[in-house]
Amino acid sequence: MLYPTPALDAADRRVLDEIAAMRRDLEHYVRPQQRWTRQLRRNLTARAIAGSNTIEGYAATVDDVEALMVGESPLDTDEETRREIEGYRRAMTYIQALSDAGPSFRYDTGLLNGLHYMIQEHRPEKRPGRLRKGPVYISHPDDKLVPVYTAPDAADVPAYLTELVDWLNGGDLDMPVEVRASMAHLNLVKIHPWADGNGRMSRALSTLVFSREALMPAEFSSIEEWLGRGQNTFRYYSVLEAMGGPTWKPAGTDTSAWVKFCLEAHHRQAQGSQRRVELLSRAWGRLVDAAEESSLEERAAYALLPAFLGQKVRRKLYQLDAELSDQQSIRDIRQMVALKWLVAHGEARGRYYTAGPRLSPLVADVQREVRPFRSPYQP
Repeated sequence: MLYPTPALDAADRRVLDEIAAMRRDLEHYVRPQQRWTRQLRRNLTARAIAGSNTIEGYAATVDDVEALMVGESPLDTDEETRREIEGYRRAMTYIQALSDAGPSFRYDTGLLNGLHYMIQEHRPEKRPGRLRKGPVYISHPDDKLVPVYTAPDAADVPAYLTELVDWLNGGDLDMPVEVRASMAHLNLVKIHPWADGNGRMSRALSTLVFSREALMPAEFSSIEEWLGRGQNTFRYYSVLEAMGGPTWKPAGTDTSAWVKFCLEAHHRQAQGSQRRVELLSRAWGRLVDAAEESSLEERAAYALLPAFLGQKVRRKLYQLDAELSDQQSIRDIRQMVALKWLVAHGEARGRYYTAGPRLSPLVADVQREVRPFRSPYQP
């Protein structure tokens, strides 16, 4: 028996309707109609990867994750964290591809083991891609020596995982996708099938379920960025701990608090994606105009946009986004520095650029128009 899907109340239905409305507004950005869409999608993916790994203690900046995604060396991330990020990036890339795999797609244990292998390949001692042979527990976020949950016996794991796969393919199909993704997340993390990497796998599965059934690319549907933020991470652990207590106990467990928590996460993430799209749309237009007024090529906006967002600008990323040669990108960046749109930092391969004094007033002006976040369960 798996942890049961709860009945939804009127507040849940209202939150789901609001999420659906925000997702519909985002749909036309799924296709690359805007020139900055590729930057947006890479940035959203990087935020999800960074968020999920931060929960596990592997903190990397969004800048460094974006650099790793295009084959560049990170500026601030240590080697251990880089390997963790690279593994999760591989899994997320595959999930992005599976989001439109067609109606013949089926979940199976091979798929789950394969995703786990991508995440944990660099840790052979953790048996990547193979179910655990011994006991495993979830430790307290404040003290790794204190267990708060002991997973089912290893001998029972194959049967529970088979039951979960059967449910993924045919269970509760009348439920909204956000609810199914949430219950897939809960059940996989409670089964804890592998020696390590179970939290990231559970969050990755949630993203896969949502992107498959909502027909929304993974970068627009992942709640991992939101879960990776301080207080949200603490609440995440607390709600998980409350579901069924310290051992596997699905019978009679009320999972409504977990689903409400995940619906809030989906609502907040949808708000974040919507605001980021609105912000980038306004910023792009202003940056293109500013570039032309400064006798820069319009393509300079590809470098000014990440600087506008407070990120570190890497020349190689600008070259990739604007589809330029080495010499063109070098010349453009030098001109933007000379005109004080960007400020250079570091030397050689460690060089990066941030917003210059001419960019700061424009940032302040555009950000004044951004709406604040709101809590979905408050009237």
